[in-house]
Amino acid sequence: MSNKNNILQNERYFQKQLDNWTNVVSQNMTNLTNLTNLTKPQAVVLAMMSLGMIVAQSCALTSISAMLAIYLKSKNCNVYQRIREWCYDAKDKKGNKKDTQKENKKGLNRTQVDVSGCFEHLIKWIIRFWQSEQLAIALDATTLGLSFTALVVSIVYRGCAIPVAWTITKGNEKRAWNIEWLRMLRLVRHNIPKHFTVIVMTDRGLYSPRLFKRIVRLKWHPFMRINANGTFCPEGCGSFKPIGSFAGQPGTSWQGSGVAFKTKGKRLSCTLLALWEEGQKEAWFIITDLAPSASNACWYGMRAWIEQSFRMAKRGGWQWHKTRMTDPERASRLLLAISVATLWLLSVGGELDAEIPDSTIPDIRCYLPQTRGKRKATLIRLVSIFRVGMLVIHSCLIDHKPLPFGRFFPEPWDDINPYKQRVSGVSV
Repeated sequence: MSNKNNILQNERYFQKQLDNWTNVVSQNMTNLTNLTNLTKPQAVVLAMMSLGMIVAQSCALTSISAMLAIYLKSKNCNVYQRIREWCYDAKDKKGNKKDTQKENKKGLNRTQVDVSGCFEHLIKWIIRFWQSEQLAIALDATTLGLSFTALVVSIVYRGCAIPVAWTITKGNEKRAWNIEWLRMLRLVRHNIPKHFTVIVMTDRGLYSPRLFKRIVRLKWHPFMRINANGTFCPEGCGSFKPIGSFAGQPGTSWQGSGVAFKTKGKRLSCTLLALWEEGQKEAWFIITDLAPSASNACWYGMRAWIEQSFRMAKRGGWQWHKTRMTDPERASRLLLAISVATLWLLSVGGELDAEIPDSTIPDIRCYLPQTRGKRKATLIRLVSIFRVGMLVIHSCLIDHKPLPFGRFFPEPWDDINPYKQRVSGVSV
C-alpha cells in the first residue's frame, strides 16, 4: 500500500512541476494578440518536450516520450504521437486529409508551429531576466552530418550561448547565406532595447562589407574577425600596410582607426584590433566601428562560446547529431525546444555561477595542460553552467523540491581579458 502511495505522490509531484513549467513557457512564448505565435496547446507540448529533454538528457523524441510516459504514467505511444506531431507541418498531421467517404472533417483546422514567430518571444524572455545593459551576439553555422546546415544567431552567456534565431537548410543545398543573416538580424533587432550596448561577433568565414554595414545601421557594433592577407591604412599614415604586419609575432598587439582594404569599392572606415598571444599559432585581426579606446580584442574570445553551445546541442548534451529527421522545417521546430531547454539550464546554472566570488577560486593555470587553440581570453570552467543547471534540476526532481527558474547575470566585458578570468577545466 505504501508503495502505491509513493508512486501516486511521485506522479502528482512531477505533474505539478510540469504545470509550473508550462505556466512559465506559456507566459513567455504565447501572445493572444498575435496569431503567428504559439497557441496554448503548442506551448504545453513545448514545455513537455523541454522538461523531457532535461530529464532524459537527450532531444530524441523516443527518449523524451519514454521518460514522460514513465513520470506521468501515460501510454508511451500517446505521448510520442503528441510530441511528434508538434514538429509536423499542418498538412502532415493526422486527420488533415479529408475523408470523402465518411465526410469526416475532424483535424482539418490543425495548425503548425511558426518558428520564426517565436524568435521575438525567446529574446524578450532572455531580456526580461538579463541583469545588464551589455549584450554580445555571435553568428555561426554548424552541420548535422550531411543532413542539415544550421545558421544560428545566439546570445552568448558565461561560456555558452542561447540560440534566438536560426535557419536550417539541407546539408547539400546551395544558398546565399548573407540574405539569411540579414533577415535574422532584423528579427532580433526589434526586440532588444535601444539603450543596450550590443556587439555582433563573426568568424573569418562570415565577413562581408554588407554585413558589417548592416550591423552598424542597426546601431549595433560589428566585431568581425578577418584574414591577415588584406591591407589597412592607419589614420594619418597615408599608405596601406599588410594587416598581418600589425601583429607580426607572438606577444604583440595593435589597435587604431583607419581604412581597411585598398581595393576601391571595398574600402571600409573602421577600427582594427590586432592581437597575437604567446603560445598561439596565429593572431586575431578584428574590425569594428567602436573607437580603439572603447574596445578590446580579448572580447572576441566570447565568440567561442557559440561553439560550446553547438557542442552541447550535439555530443556534449542533447545528442542532436543522432537525429533521424530529414525535413529542415521539422528540425527547426525541434531546435526551438532545444533552445527553450538550454535557456532554462543556463539561467539556473549561470545564477549559481554568478554567486561564486572570483577571489575564492584558486589560480590553477600552471597545473592545466596547454592545449592547442585555447586562448586565455576565453573563459573556461571546471563544470559548465549548462551541466550545473542540469544537475540542479535533476537534484530537485530526486528530492521532490520545487524546480528553480533562474536569471541571467552576464560577466562585464572589462573582466574578459588575459589577467581577469575564471580559470578551470573544460568539461561540459
